[in-house]
Amino acid sequence: MRQFLSLEGKKAIITGAAKGIGKSIAIVFAQLGAESTLVDVDQAGLEETVGEIRNQGQKAYPVVADITDIKSIEKLVEESIDKMGRIDILVNNAGIALTNPAEKVTEEQWDKTMAVNLKAVFFLSQYVGRHMIQRRYGKIVNIASQTGIVAAEEHAAYAASKAGVVGLTKVLALEWGKYNINVNAVAPTVIMTPMGKKVWSGEKGEKFLQKIPLGRFGEPEDVAHLVAFLSSDLANMMTGATVMIDGGYTAQ
Repeated sequence: MRQFLSLEGKKAIITGAAKGIGKSIAIVFAQLGAESTLVDVDQAGLEETVGEIRNQGQKAYPVVADITDIKSIEKLVEESIDKMGRIDILVNNAGIALTNPAEKVTEEQWDKTMAVNLKAVFFLSQYVGRHMIQRRYGKIVNIASQTGIVAAEEHAAYAASKAGVVGLTKVLALEWGKYNINVNAVAPTVIMTPMGKKVWSGEKGEKFLQKIPLGRFGEPEDVAHLVAFLSSDLANMMTGATVMIDGGYTAQ
């Protein structure tokens, strides 16, 4: 893979790295030569991810942090720079999905969704962005969602937060392009993480699958490979884009 795509020597922060898509991104980054600070609230899962990466002979540093808290974000960025020397790449992957019919969404569900999926993305990008502006280089990749582009039932808060990520991606790309910082997003369809398998099994999943031209749900590696591309110098002319990774769902 390295003959086509390399992150050799790059320093990254990846959030939500304990499992699922974030874990896959962390492992792919390590395979491509990156050194990463991995962030999550799940300490056990985080240590497992770090262990796998270190077994590959690559460097990774676990940080248990609440990225909805500004002080935690500031500390995380400072620790990452202390450990790695700089930050070249930020992957805002951490997210939650608290589904409910719109008429039943509570204030607590709404606020928590916005805090994790949107507030954390902005302020972590801001703090890392300040560092990247000084260095005149950076790659930021935000994990949005197909649901931020097209509607899905019982996803009012989630869809609003991910649509916000799409809009935020464009604004940061516009403002920071002059500093040689690329900001892009990816918008996956259903991905077969452990949670994805649980939620989209049976009749519900079969019905949704009929709308995907490729005839399958995504795998975490599908997303990780796209994120790696957007984080590499192969994507130097891409910024402000939200790239669908949905098997053709939104093509119809």
